[in-house]
Amino acid sequence: EMIEIENRSGQLVPESEVLELMEFSLRELGLNPECELTLAFINDEEMAQLHEKWLDLPGTTDVMSFPMDELRPNDPEPGILGDIVISPLVARVQADKAGHSYEHEVKILAAHGLLHLLGYDHQEPEAERTMFALQEDLVKRAN
Repeated sequence: EMIEIENRSGQLVPESEVLELMEFSLRELGLNPECELTLAFINDEEMAQLHEKWLDLPGTTDVMSFPMDELRPNDPEPGILGDIVISPLVARVQADKAGHSYEHEVKILAAHGLLHLLGYDHQEPEAERTMFALQEDLVKRAN
């Protein structure tokens, strides 16, 4: 896979674990190994700017996805999946709230971001259940 992970957040992040998770998830979801994906860890200032610009919402958030070629699971075509951005600081707060590790939270957010790139959403309760179950499953089985 053509997966690029960059950390410009100023925080420590589990880069190699996230890379493994993304590779595993793309294989599991039947995507072409030539697919390109960028995942960036960013600070809350940059996240707040993106959040406001693209979703018209104030403040920072945990994860945002920017799809490119609108690929779907089991699509044999190579292409550019798009970009995922994650805030490690928000991830840390959420991990504490959820009672699991920071690393686990970061991986859940990465999987969540990837599923958004592949057309999953959580607007409806059933779609939300499906998406959240799948991201948990990917994280669990990638370890």
